[in-house]
Amino acid sequence: MKLSRTYFAALLAILLIVPAAQAQFVSDVSKVGTTAASFLEIGVGSRATAMGGAFVAVANDASSIFWNPAGLARLPHGEALFVHAEWLADISFDNISGFVPLGNNMALGAFVTTVSMGEMSVRTVDQPEGTGEFFNAGDMAFGVSFASMLTDKLSIGATTKYVRQYIWNSDASAIAADVGLLFDTPFDKLRLGMSISNWGADMQMTGRDTRIYYDLDPNNPGNNERIQANLKTDSWSLPLTFRAGLSYPMDIGTNYRLLMAVDAIHPNNNYEYVNLGAELNARDWVYLRGGYKTLFLADSEQGITLGAGLRYRLQGNVAFIADITYADFGRLENVFRYSLGVQF
Repeated sequence: MKLSRTYFAALLAILLIVPAAQAQFVSDVSKVGTTAASFLEIGVGSRATAMGGAFVAVANDASSIFWNPAGLARLPHGEALFVHAEWLADISFDNISGFVPLGNNMALGAFVTTVSMGEMSVRTVDQPEGTGEFFNAGDMAFGVSFASMLTDKLSIGATTKYVRQYIWNSDASAIAADVGLLFDTPFDKLRLGMSISNWGADMQMTGRDTRIYYDLDPNNPGNNERIQANLKTDSWSLPLTFRAGLSYPMDIGTNYRLLMAVDAIHPNNNYEYVNLGAELNARDWVYLRGGYKTLFLADSEQGITLGAGLRYRLQGNVAFIADITYADFGRLENVFRYSLGVQF
């Protein structure tokens, strides 16, 4: 009877997530470049990204807040994770994530993500070498996550977040949510994961830079030539992403374990693709990882990912973790991610 309730709960969760995701997607149009806040698609965590981003059914560290918040409920310890990447075009990506168990198979997490770049000179047609002014542009998001075990085999989780983009004196913001589930299938150690990310309101740029002076009747010299008005900017949806994947751990002797994972990705701003990943755990302190990102996606610049990690355990449940990832971006060159974590 308990097993039947587990399967029913898993089926109900899937039936709620999948139709909600499918309703937001168009299958025959790629829609590349038609969403706002693209930084929300940058993978968090050197471990997960070294595995090609195939992590929705793994979800067993603090980066689960990004990939699948349902995984937080299954972890007996708290964790904090710090991630840095020198992203494309001299852009800096930083993320801080953490969670704590609440007891009764529940967990609470939080994160902050920032994307920044150096100051840039304001240039105009009349002053192409610069006006002497400088401006900044960047992105940020922060939010909280909650996860709970519904049964001994099924967990669910959700994240609510605030998203903001800014450039000079204008900005756009929105509230969004992520939802995920993690299910232990009856097939040995095979695990199923599903999530939908960035489900929220559209974003529209507003601010001082959109204000102009307008002359309603330029042919009438007696009217007001400086009526204040605002340029109407378009609104753009968030990069909604649906993930479904499987993971399977395999013991190799007594000191090694191989974790394999595959994710199918269905974004609202591109065609579908597949991520593949694997992790070799040597004595629970040295890790080697590899993967392939955006398999079957035409014209993708992404591909092979590689990484390594160390885990140093202190007394009790305290452990320090260091990871690094290399990701191939083709003509856009390579990206390295660095992560430091602490378990407690």
